[in-house]
Amino acid sequence: TPEEIERLTVDEDLSDVERAVYLLSAGQDIQGTSVIANLPFLMRQNPTETLRRVLPKVREALHAAGVEMQLTAAVSFLTILQEESVSIHTYAHSFLQVILLYLEHRDAGVSSAWLETLLAVIDVLPKETLRHEILNPLVSKAQLSQTVQSRLISCKILGKLTNKFDAHTIKREILPLVKSLCQDVEYEVRSCMCRQLENIAQGIGAELTKSVVLPELIELSRDEGSSVRLAAFETLVNLLDIFDTDDRNQTILPVVKSFCEKSFKADESILISLSFHLGKLCHGLYGIFTPDQHLRFLEFYKKLCTLGLQQENGHNDNQIPPQVLEQEKKYASVRKNCAYNLPAMIVFVDPKNFHLELYSTFFCLCHDPEVPVRYTIAICFYEVSKLLNSGVYLIHKELITLLQDESLEVLDALIDHLPEILELMSTGGDSSIQENKLSSLPDLIPALTAAEQRAAASLKWRTHEKLLQKYACLPHVISSDQIYYRFLQRMFTIMMTNNVLPVQKAASRTLCIFLRYNRKQEQRHEVIQKLIEQLGQGKSYWNRLRFLDTCEFIIEIFSKSFFCKYFFLPMIELSHDPVANVRMKLCCLLPKVKSTLKIPGDKHLLQQLEMCVRKLLCQEKDKDVLAIVKRTVLELDRMEMSLDAFQKKFYEKDLLDQEKEREELLLLEMEQLEKEKQQNDGRSSSDKVFEKKRRDIKTPTQSLPKSVPISVPGPASSNPSTSKEIKKSKLIRSQSFNNQAFHAKYGNLEKCTSKTTTGYTPLSGLTKNSVLSLTDDSFRTRSTNSTPASFSPNPPLPSASRGTVNTADPKNSGNKDAQPRKATLKPRKSNP
Repeated sequence: TPEEIERLTVDEDLSDVERAVYLLSAGQDIQGTSVIANLPFLMRQNPTETLRRVLPKVREALHAAGVEMQLTAAVSFLTILQEESVSIHTYAHSFLQVILLYLEHRDAGVSSAWLETLLAVIDVLPKETLRHEILNPLVSKAQLSQTVQSRLISCKILGKLTNKFDAHTIKREILPLVKSLCQDVEYEVRSCMCRQLENIAQGIGAELTKSVVLPELIELSRDEGSSVRLAAFETLVNLLDIFDTDDRNQTILPVVKSFCEKSFKADESILISLSFHLGKLCHGLYGIFTPDQHLRFLEFYKKLCTLGLQQENGHNDNQIPPQVLEQEKKYASVRKNCAYNLPAMIVFVDPKNFHLELYSTFFCLCHDPEVPVRYTIAICFYEVSKLLNSGVYLIHKELITLLQDESLEVLDALIDHLPEILELMSTGGDSSIQENKLSSLPDLIPALTAAEQRAAASLKWRTHEKLLQKYACLPHVISSDQIYYRFLQRMFTIMMTNNVLPVQKAASRTLCIFLRYNRKQEQRHEVIQKLIEQLGQGKSYWNRLRFLDTCEFIIEIFSKSFFCKYFFLPMIELSHDPVANVRMKLCCLLPKVKSTLKIPGDKHLLQQLEMCVRKLLCQEKDKDVLAIVKRTVLELDRMEMSLDAFQKKFYEKDLLDQEKEREELLLLEMEQLEKEKQQNDGRSSSDKVFEKKRRDIKTPTQSLPKSVPISVPGPASSNPSTSKEIKKSKLIRSQSFNNQAFHAKYGNLEKCTSKTTTGYTPLSGLTKNSVLSLTDDSFRTRSTNSTPASFSPNPPLPSASRGTVNTADPKNSGNKDAQPRKATLKPRKSNP
């Protein structure tokens, strides 16, 4: 109504402080709540006026405020404290009394919010203020004549105050109050005070804890209230490190044994707490257990791991009474806590005894019918693998089981540490072993592919994205051929058909890593050709955008020469793309493209880049693209070109790029040496057959004396053997790189763009001349006969060789839907 509008209208000329005062005085409750929520902002802008004019109005409003305004005020007061808008002295003078006033609010939520604010204030208040404003009034607040709420608040404040005073003050003023509250008539107060004894023990030291706190804990552990006994047990477990061996053996161990024995007869909530603390308990008492006690606690743990499973009858949930369902949920929580404590129990029994003592329990937890249990064991799987070390092969099957789990939550928990798990399993727990032991696990690859397909079919794209990112570790654990035939094509499919951009980018980056470590040049050429033709020259602009993403990953992961050789020209040609978004993305990437060029070897490519930018400036009609082009031109002009020779300012980046190029060359050298080895092995086997037949013909039937040698005429074998030794040493070095470089460099892939690198030692024996000769030979295009069958009709890869001008028809390059261009892959010519 007009009257309401007039009443709610505020003058726009009022300042923030004046508006706040007006709304708190004459506004509605919701407006007052808004002002209080905005109080930290006012304190930052004008603390003096806010304290003088606004805070008194806030105090008045809180007297009759509802729950929402009270909760908002508690949060705002805490925020002001954390932001340090005013000094501690000013804060205590202005805000502390308001906080103390509403501690015992009738609403439990409001009281809890104000208590949280007060406990944060206690951390920063000086001792004198704490003594006069909090500790002295606490003596009366903790008396039996006060309400239960008041005594509960006193318990929590005492736990916080202990760390603020010296031992003498604590012993004289605080500990008497603690003892009184530990013997309170209400079990809630005793339980609350018991849980604060941990903080008090840490504040008073070991001696006072042993003489004052421990007797109270022992007495509370025999309390009639189950919640009090549970609090005493948990506090004892958390304080085990403070007590010496005698206290543990004579005082604590009997209490713990009694608690465990009675736990199955008590409420299930006690079992939940006991199962959660059991690992810490066994670890803390490990040194004082007798063999019999050790076995008893182990059997107790095993029993908890299967609690409730014996009652599974396969009935429909609708037929089970609600109380039974509730009990089964609590049993599932117990088993979940047991899964959480499994690493601690492996340490308890010694990893060498895992197969005998805990494997069956581990098996049951991995196959538990409840998802939270399997989820927890999946989280712990990496810790278990590290503890087993050389015995990690024992849990191969369980890894497959969890990878194939029907719940994506379990898969999501497992893949967080999947690279580390696969690395441990591939080396058998010994990183110095170069032999891959995953060959004994034939179900791994089907399980990995099935897990990816299951994630792709779900709506949980973040799990799918994470899984694809973790697959980047596969070159370190399975062979290049296995990746090529089982995973690489799948990455292409995801890039071209998936509708989620982060998933597509994750697939693109993983594919680039697969390409980086592929050991067959023919397969590498096929992948590059598919990237250029199906993405870079694809009919869908979405695919062409993904090609630019892939080029960005190529720049990050590969050497500069690799990018310039295969991807520079196809990427630049997208400047003629008919879709503005593609041209816009290309313009944003041009500084990264320029950073891959080295002068003078890449002078012709720099000319192509400059020509591309000039055309965009002159011919671009889209205003958004043109704005980005102009901004990019300024950035390109500010960039300094790197030279073929090392420069001090680019030294670290050049070293990193040289390392990448060296590894790419070694991969090519490995392929060549392995082919020669296979040919030599085949030739030697045929020579042996021929030699055997020749001997059968020429050698007489009667046996010759062993002392008479049979000489076969032929050329001297000294030179061939020397040549074989050289090739053998090269092959050994290459194989060593294959086993070690993946592990060493996989972790560095994430850091390819970082400004700093670790120290680098060039490969001994690989001189500059040998690098240059390998460059010319290894990047040569294969003949038409060696082209893969699926790509035989297609033209060779486009190439941008350093030192060779390779031009392309602008008209043809501008037509994205036309047939692929027939550019040739020329041999790279390195500068001497």
